[in-house]
Amino acid sequence: AQAVSPPPAGCRSGSVEVPRSVTAVLGQDVVLPCGYRAQEGEKVVQVTWLKLGAAGPAEVAVLNPEHGEHVKEAYAGRVLRRAPGALDDGAIVLKN
Repeated sequence: AQAVSPPPAGCRSGSVEVPRSVTAVLGQDVVLPCGYRAQEGEKVVQVTWLKLGAAGPAEVAVLNPEHGEHVKEAYAGRVLRRAPGALDDGAIVLKN
């Protein structure tokens, strides 16, 4: 998750909360958690999911309440947002 506007100088920013690892079972859905603990006055405006590979990072999905949710074609139908609402919960579900 990323906050688009950095906090003013001297202010603390929130923190991204993700588990160190996630265990998945082949053929089953898995939740990839991503939470943001915002400080007062902060609001998450976009969450971007990237897959790290040998060729570098590749975009998987972008969650943006103003512009909608965009999932790259290679992941269409396999990546869904876990819960509607505020982007403090930017978790996705990776199907199968």
